[in-house]
Amino acid sequence: AYEIAQMKIGRRLAIKLLNASKFVLNLGATENSVVATDLSVLTNPLDRAVLAQLADVVRQSTKAFENYDYARALQITESFFWQFTDDYVELIKDRAYGAAGEAEQASVLAALATSLDTLLRLFAPFLPFATEEVWGWWRNGSVHRAQWPSAVEVDGDTTLLATVGTALSGVRKAKSEAKVKQRTEVLSATITASESLTTQLKAG
Repeated sequence: AYEIAQMKIGRRLAIKLLNASKFVLNLGATENSVVATDLSVLTNPLDRAVLAQLADVVRQSTKAFENYDYARALQITESFFWQFTDDYVELIKDRAYGAAGEAEQASVLAALATSLDTLLRLFAPFLPFATEEVWGWWRNGSVHRAQWPSAVEVDGDTTLLATVGTALSGVRKAKSEAKVKQRTEVLSATITASESLTTQLKAG
């Protein structure tokens, strides 16, 4: 059935995909940056973690399609996408612009390009026009004739992004309570967590 609310949700998702794609491509993450077989460029734990998590998304989405559970396939991909854009992209901007050196920049650009390539394929059945538009910005042919993505097997902690995202949410909440803009620089922050979580945060 036609529902205005669902149309608005879909529009928001499509716009976010277009904007996130522009960010990735404007950084210079191109087809040549996509990780294929050489994973040595992925030197940062957070970059490896996001691709390990994305590999799980590919496996789960593929299984959902095989079971004709299309709503589940979309839900799995969309859930990861919002975490990717709201947390990962915000956390890696300095490294993406080269603030941490060439090796860190290469690592994050590879992770971004691989993520974008995979997400476009995963979203193609649901956002046919938005994914085709982005695909044409950096690739020849049509995303709808491209192969379904395969899981890129990366040795990474699939829980790391969620852990770091929780800390980031705490910072955002503190800024809101202090009634300052989210762009306001944080001079210092104290995070209380278990030893294992602290180790994860330092890695991220």
